[in-house]
Amino acid sequence: MSETKTVHFIITRQESPDSEPFQEEFEIPYRPNMNVISALMEIRRNPVNKQGKTTSPITWDMNCLEEVCGACSMIINGKPRQSCSAIVDQLEQPIRLEPMRTFPVVRDLQVDRSRMFDSLKKVKAWIPIDGTYDLGPGPRMPETKRQWAYELSKCMTCGVCLEACPNVNSKSNFIGPAPLSQVRLFNAHPTGAMNKAERLEEIMGDGGLANCGNSQNCVQSCPKGIPLTTSIAALNRDTAIQSFKNFFGSDQV
Repeated sequence: MSETKTVHFIITRQESPDSEPFQEEFEIPYRPNMNVISALMEIRRNPVNKQGKTTSPITWDMNCLEEVCGACSMIINGKPRQSCSAIVDQLEQPIRLEPMRTFPVVRDLQVDRSRMFDSLKKVKAWIPIDGTYDLGPGPRMPETKRQWAYELSKCMTCGVCLEACPNVNSKSNFIGPAPLSQVRLFNAHPTGAMNKAERLEEIMGDGGLANCGNSQNCVQSCPKGIPLTTSIAALNRDTAIQSFKNFFGSDQV
């Protein structure tokens, strides 16, 4: 009689933001096409560790389950990525799950990504409108610009690029690659360009472009393949022009 195939997990857990992390092992029955999320759901359904002891269910974030929302980011076998698209058959066992350490841990694999969202607020990563009444058709973007802007709009604020970046840490206030790329995206929009100078001023200060070490980890780790380093290079040019405008006090530079 053949043995039942199982999947072995080593999960880094933490009961509260202030408690010490520890590791707990789990072994669950294998199912074809299983991803990390479905494995975690199985553990939650029957929270018994590898030693046969009943434990508390694992805590983690998830939402869309199709690599669109970015909520289920965690470190899987040493690499930050989305757990919904991490297929068990493609992972080396034991599968090690850890929370992203760029962000404060709430509990187990769940982290507080407020740092990233606060940075998006700082750079005004939105298109301002005056009221909700019909303003008529807006200005059209050239097709070439629209195409690369669409690539930047794929960002799902998953935080993976911030986790991969060595310059985003508890000792730095660097806003990170994702918010910087959003500056380029919204500055390229015909309406968003009204706040272009304001956004550039924000990233010219402490925690902005000058804090980027150009390690290029971000573009290699982005699950959507967003050209983050291209955006950073373009913003370096834009901020140089903005600094000349500030120096000469003219918008004609």
